[in-house]
Amino acid sequence: MELIEPSTEYKDSFIEAVKEFQADNDYTNRNRRYRNLSIPKLENDFGSFVAEVGSHAEGKNLQEGYVPETEYWFVDNGEFIGRTSIRHRLNDKLTYIGGHIGYDIRPTKRGKGYGNKIFELALRKGKELGLTRVLITSDARNIASRKIIEKNGGVFENKVVNHEKGFEGFDALRYWIDIK
Repeated sequence: MELIEPSTEYKDSFIEAVKEFQADNDYTNRNRRYRNLSIPKLENDFGSFVAEVGSHAEGKNLQEGYVPETEYWFVDNGEFIGRTSIRHRLNDKLTYIGGHIGYDIRPTKRGKGYGNKIFELALRKGKELGLTRVLITSDARNIASRKIIEKNGGVFENKVVNHEKGFEGFDALRYWIDIK
């Protein structure tokens, strides 16, 4: 198991994961990143997708209001298991809800310990990027994520109301972790 930079080598496995995310009716926002991806577009020009994801670390091709972030793919035995994004800094929105680190595990791989491992590795990558203290937020309904954050040293700060469209009224939990 390792974190790698996005690579065309994992095209088939990544596309299969996107199909899983799109078919999953998860109530939290963790599938949102994958909902708008076009399978035909990925199949026809996966290289451009990988290049765009990689450009975000340099602050290029970002949506309005986004900050530079480095994305890593979590792979095991040649298979895409999930991804993590490490935001280089916070803006007001990310300070409220979002934080420094986000991660996803594909639906068929959840409950197998991958979430804890990807989070542990993401903290190491955050340290390599110069982060010493990170904010992590989680949908209050996502008990598995909350357990992972707490297991990795997350110190609960507070609960806030999510005002983001589609998630209004669902609380988010905010945690801080000092990276050692």
